[in-house]
Amino acid sequence: MGGFDPKADLQRYLQVGREAMLWKLEGLGEYDARRPMTPTGTNLLGMVKHLAGVEAGYFGFVFGRPFPEPLPWMDEDAELNADLWATPEESREQVVGLYRRVWAHADATIEALALDDVGRVPWWHTDANPVSLHRILVHVATETHRHAGHADIVRELIDGAVGHREAVSNLPDGDAGWWSTYRDRVEEAARAAADS
Repeated sequence: MGGFDPKADLQRYLQVGREAMLWKLEGLGEYDARRPMTPTGTNLLGMVKHLAGVEAGYFGFVFGRPFPEPLPWMDEDAELNADLWATPEESREQVVGLYRRVWAHADATIEALALDDVGRVPWWHTDANPVSLHRILVHVATETHRHAGHADIVRELIDGAVGHREAVSNLPDGDAGWWSTYRDRVEEAARAAADS
């Protein structure tokens, strides 16, 4: 019987979310990786950039282990939402490479600390501080998976690709005709409920 290791479990779930985010970029051209797919500008590469900043802050600054590279879009005087899109000068390789370096830094923090070690999140209300590594791991893993869900929808809107990871869609096997019929049934039910 395997051992019980809550820190390893939380870190594993975080890693699954990280990998899902990067998988959503695979096979896309530059435009599709960056284009805004919602009225608020949600885009795949921007979410990866955002999560790099999230991890750098929560697993770096919060525990007195600052990420060693500058992240100017995270500065107090940065343009609003500068962390949620990539400029033409920021290549996909740069953003993805940064995210991977932030993972390594975050993983080193997770390895170095116990789940009950504490830090301070200056952008949270004082009543929410101090925070434990456990709480930050839960917070960042859930935020990563929240954005992975966004990424799944954005990618489906771009080219129809869906899934949790390669070869695992978590959806029924159905061809385009089956999905069209299914969608029509959902639409019909929505209209019937609205009319009743």
